[in-house]
Amino acid sequence: MNLSTIVAGAMHMARWNLTPAERLAWIEDCLALGITSIDHADIYGDYAVQGLFGEALRLKPALRQQMQLVSKCGIALPSGQRPEHSLKHYNTSAQHIRASVEASLQALGTDRLDLLLIHRPDPLMDADEVAHCFEALQREGKVLTFGVSNHTVQQFELLDSRTPLSTHQIELSALHTDALLNGTLDQAQRLRRRPMVWSPLAGGRLFSDTGEQASRTRTALQAVADEHGVNLATAAYAWVLRHPSHPHLVTGTGRSTGLQEAVTATQLHLSVQQWTRVWRASVGHDVP
Repeated sequence: MNLSTIVAGAMHMARWNLTPAERLAWIEDCLALGITSIDHADIYGDYAVQGLFGEALRLKPALRQQMQLVSKCGIALPSGQRPEHSLKHYNTSAQHIRASVEASLQALGTDRLDLLLIHRPDPLMDADEVAHCFEALQREGKVLTFGVSNHTVQQFELLDSRTPLSTHQIELSALHTDALLNGTLDQAQRLRRRPMVWSPLAGGRLFSDTGEQASRTRTALQAVADEHGVNLATAAYAWVLRHPSHPHLVTGTGRSTGLQEAVTATQLHLSVQQWTRVWRASVGHDVP
């Protein structure tokens, strides 16, 4: 798996209200900054985002060779686009995975996905069935590599015991630090498989939340930002990137300046004490 360290998240593309040409400009901005990987899921934007992205990419299809496309499947949402879904549920049957892949390929206007993730743990997942489906899609050249998202260590190990997984996409930010101690990042290091991190800015709460934890953490991050001469967002990104598992960081911004903030963070190296000051502020007490 050869993803860029910064991965452009397309989850909110439907909200950006951009024309196809403006969406293409966003893609070109990503590539110009060295952000060659784009993160999708079949459900994003009420099943519409991949089509919006594909519409833009068709304006300059040669760009496909410069990027890696990631998609996720396994969540079934009630939607006018999927009238067969009467309630939100998980589905990791081979039939559902294959249907999701085929729909994503058509919407994105591509012949392959570089990475496919199971979006959420499915309590009814048959690991052998998923593995056989993955291997068939790989033989057909429709998906190059596979992984999971939001799984526990044990759930990752189960599927990985049947077929090799390339990565685990997890939530991590200065306000959401569970992965530091629940074994997820330990597993990533043990297996030498770089994780992907979503919501590194805590969904914007780092800037807007007025609660005690967010206020403490924001103050600590701002001090680090001032020491490095960068803004708060870049410091928050750098805090996540400091982890020795070498995470890929998924942004969610449609702004060129927001993309640049993330790229700038790859050049920062927080000291152990700087990193720990932020962690201490987030958990609300000194390290044991």
